[in-house]
Amino acid sequence: MNKEQMSDLIVSAKTQKSMTWNQMGEAVGVSPTWLASACLGMSSVKEPVAQKIADLLDLGADVVQALMVYPTKEWDKAIPNDPLIYRLYEVVGVYGETLKSVIQEQFGDGIMSAIDFSMDVEKEEDPKGDRVVITMNGKFLPYKSW
Repeated sequence: MNKEQMSDLIVSAKTQKSMTWNQMGEAVGVSPTWLASACLGMSSVKEPVAQKIADLLDLGADVVQALMVYPTKEWDKAIPNDPLIYRLYEVVGVYGETLKSVIQEQFGDGIMSAIDFSMDVEKEEDPKGDRVVITMNGKFLPYKSW
């Protein structure tokens, strides 16, 4: 079973059980954002957690094994058509240089790790319309001289 087949089974079982990523994360004992990444094929999972996911969704050993496989983190380089994902591309396109400048001014020449990294998504109630709050937390990695 490949990651795409695994994701299809997981999302189908999640839908059949009317579960949210938050509910699943709580049941498994991990961040719901990280859990979604793993279940959608972009992160690998250690066996005990993979087994908890499969048990929660009544899925088999093939899903456990697929969850444990190290993913190839690649994606279509074309700008996506999905409006939510497109807007995230737009944020990086509009504010990417700004973020780079502010980060490097505060930390020096380097990058934010996407390996030593966590991310959280929260809903902030607002009378003018609810807000999406995305928090990204990555270790700063300075460029080295040699």
